[in-house]
Amino acid sequence: MPLTTHLAIFASGAGSNAQKVIDHFTSSPSLSKGEGAGNPKAIISLIVCNKPGAGVLDIAAKENIPVLLIEKEKFFRGDAYMNELKEIDLIVLAGFLWKIPDALIKAYPGRIINIHPALLPKYGGKGMYGNNVHAAVIAAGDKESGITIHYVDEHYDNGDIIFQARCPVFPNDTPGSLAQRIHTLEHEHFPKVIESVINQLAGK
Repeated sequence: MPLTTHLAIFASGAGSNAQKVIDHFTSSPSLSKGEGAGNPKAIISLIVCNKPGAGVLDIAAKENIPVLLIEKEKFFRGDAYMNELKEIDLIVLAGFLWKIPDALIKAYPGRIINIHPALLPKYGGKGMYGNNVHAAVIAAGDKESGITIHYVDEHYDNGDIIFQARCPVFPNDTPGSLAQRIHTLEHEHFPKVIESVINQLAGK
């Protein structure tokens, strides 16, 4: 990995996690400027989105971050936008709802990370996102839930786990109330875990 790491954030929705990551990487002197001998610098160089009108596009405009709006045919059956991503070193999935094609996984081994709103390997797989996950956790009667940050491989929610954090599930929880607790964990931990991955890739 080069000393300057260029990140692409892939997102499909409102972009609250993307905003927290952007805030973290622009407010940290060591990350935004690479201050200190050997410190890696991180730049969020691109927001990739598959939904016109998604809130994350407003965030990208506000933060002056270039946007790549992708469409399904080229992503899955074309070149997976490899040329547009050629300057990117690390891909961060922050609420991105499409499966990553094999071409990108092979091009970025150990350099695509995702955050999932449950404690994998439970409640992963196709269709397990957002309130679908929280409803399944509540229906099962689980006493705790949490987040999982993991590397991405060719299967849904299957790559090696980097980090997990837990929170209680209360008897009167709804998917919405549990989601709020999960969002708090995501916003607290995801930026810091991304930073640790960058440091590892830089050999620190």
